[in-house]
Amino acid sequence: MPNFREKLRLLIAEHAEEYASKPLIPGIDYLPASGKCVGPDELSMVAEAAADMWLTAGRFATEFEEKFAQWWSLDKCLLVNSGSSANLLAFFSFTSPSLKDKAVLRNAEFITSACCFPSTITPALQYGLHPVFVDVDPMTLNPTVESIRQAIGPKTRAVLLAHTMGNPYRSDHIAQLCKDRGIWFLEDCCDALGAKIGDSPVGSFGDFATCSFYPAHHLTMGEGGAVLTNDRLLHRIALSLRDWGRDCWCPPGATNTCKRRFDWQLGNLPVGYDHKYVYSQVGFNLKTTDFQAAVGLAQLKKLEKFIQKRNANHRYLTRCLQDLGADQYFNLPQATPGTSPSWFGYVLTCREQGMRTPIVKYLERQKIGTRLLFGGNLTKQPMMADIRWSASGSLEHSNKVMNDSFWIGVWPGLGKSHLEYMASKIISAVSDVKPTAKNVVPAAA
Repeated sequence: MPNFREKLRLLIAEHAEEYASKPLIPGIDYLPASGKCVGPDELSMVAEAAADMWLTAGRFATEFEEKFAQWWSLDKCLLVNSGSSANLLAFFSFTSPSLKDKAVLRNAEFITSACCFPSTITPALQYGLHPVFVDVDPMTLNPTVESIRQAIGPKTRAVLLAHTMGNPYRSDHIAQLCKDRGIWFLEDCCDALGAKIGDSPVGSFGDFATCSFYPAHHLTMGEGGAVLTNDRLLHRIALSLRDWGRDCWCPPGATNTCKRRFDWQLGNLPVGYDHKYVYSQVGFNLKTTDFQAAVGLAQLKKLEKFIQKRNANHRYLTRCLQDLGADQYFNLPQATPGTSPSWFGYVLTCREQGMRTPIVKYLERQKIGTRLLFGGNLTKQPMMADIRWSASGSLEHSNKVMNDSFWIGVWPGLGKSHLEYMASKIISAVSDVKPTAKNVVPAAA
């Protein structure tokens, strides 16, 4: 007789078709800008985790951390409950007293792009740092190395930058800038998993790499994220901060890994105070669950194919749009020289002001999902109303993105028929709105 786990596997295999992704029909089904590709493999792994009934991080989380670090060729990986938490954990590690005179203090400044997702910088804002925003290159939508160099001042203690839409900036050069000046560098790779600079993956240059496993991203756990580093001290700090700030490094369910559980004397605690309840930092609880990690393990086996499919979709969409003459009306995305992107989406920037809103409305009516480039120019967001900030140079290109850019999907659930439909409707949208576009009042820069 099959045992419980075997029965689960057989039942899932028997009903596999019910969990397979349903095909999307262009013009009938909505083509979302992003989406997840999950099926029986992921369900089977969730069933394995459910059969364990280990409801927090356990064996699947440990296995994912090990395999994901190996995939990325980095030493240490910590799973957390979201990409935003990954950035929170990485940044707050830079503030740890364990770093002594290298710790980031509240009177410091940090440098970031004016065009990014807020969670790249909100931890630094919550800590009280002063943001210095730099503009983006209009074609790559990333800051240049020179713009970062010019923004560095005597109070600069960190550079926090995301690789925009899977298109890398030159983090190899920026990492060297930071190293020379004793500045911490966080590479937010949430949208760029698998992108490379030369032969090296993004995330391998900064002090920390972060990524997200939200359903829109290259690999999904539903919710989830990770922090990776080659620095043992930073890993130890991040591990403590993730797990309540405790001094103990025992994994869940383990005890006395240090062989001195009742022999420590730390702080003003009595000698022998249980090391599992010694807290050396003001920390968080950012752990994930084994259910999420189990899904991640199934996805990790498909990650290379997902990346290849995204890049193939991006190339094909470019070909379709160029054949239709779209580059007359839009700036089409360009890879940063010397890099190999892992595209998250396809960004189009309208050459004429006032065209974006009617175009995206038209595309949505044609059941084509659209998104803006996250926060646009973040300095214009309501969240910044009471925050003091500076800009290094003009933010004119960030304003252009805020007013005139949008993106559509290249995720693996889309195929050539979807991309051809999307390209044709983009051109139809231009024809539909262009006669009146100049009469549309553009958003304030």
